[in-house]
Amino acid sequence: MSKLENKTIPTNTPVDGFLSSIDDSKRQADTQQVYQWICEITGISAKMWGKTIIGFGKYHYKYDSGREGDHFKIGLSPRKANLTIYIVPGFNHYTGLLAKLGKHKTTVSCLYIKKLEDVNAEVLKEIMRKSYEFMSEKYG
Repeated sequence: MSKLENKTIPTNTPVDGFLSSIDDSKRQADTQQVYQWICEITGISAKMWGKTIIGFGKYHYKYDSGREGDHFKIGLSPRKANLTIYIVPGFNHYTGLLAKLGKHKTTVSCLYIKKLEDVNAEVLKEIMRKSYEFMSEKYG
């Protein structure tokens, strides 16, 4: 079976340059705040993954189907409609925290927030910390 190439891969684009290029000043401020929190939580430097995702850490996955690749452990992206935080293991373990978070939406592993002031910052940091710890324990 041929290995499928991931579209989202690490790049050499400077994270600081990307952060300063965000047009919407409120979205830029929210993204920079969450970026700082994730830097503190992980203690590692971020890399750009693709053109618009800031990723922290890296792990290798391999599915039973044979598909494998690398992905970041936690990430964020300042999308036009929402600030997107990538909680890679999903939200099954965080339902209690999500109930306390405030205004947000989720999909399988994406947490969508319109404005940072719509959520409880301490709860958000706890979700991000627990997610990163889970990924680090599982994948090293």
